[in-house]
Amino acid sequence: MSRPTKRSKEPGFESALQRLEEIVRTLEEGDLPLETSLRLFEEGVGLTRQCSVRLEEAQRRIEVLGRGADGEPALRPLEAADTGDTDGDAGVDDGDDGGR
Repeated sequence: MSRPTKRSKEPGFESALQRLEEIVRTLEEGDLPLETSLRLFEEGVGLTRQCSVRLEEAQRRIEVLGRGADGEPALRPLEAADTGDTDGDAGVDDGDDGGR
């Protein structure tokens, strides 16, 4: 039997984002006592951190299908795709481009 993890108690990304939007709307109205506003602000900071962690995890998992040096399809990390790098070395000059 597996133990519940901390993550299983956290809301999903979409639920956390929706709650965060509710908190922002409520705080923007400005009709709350200070203690309530502070509690909501603290909850919002926690949700922001959770969403940020989830987005970072998702980004690490993304791979982009590109072409390797041999012209064949190859999987490479998203960061290499962002730089337009085709051989996955993220702009490192390894001398394989004929001095271009």
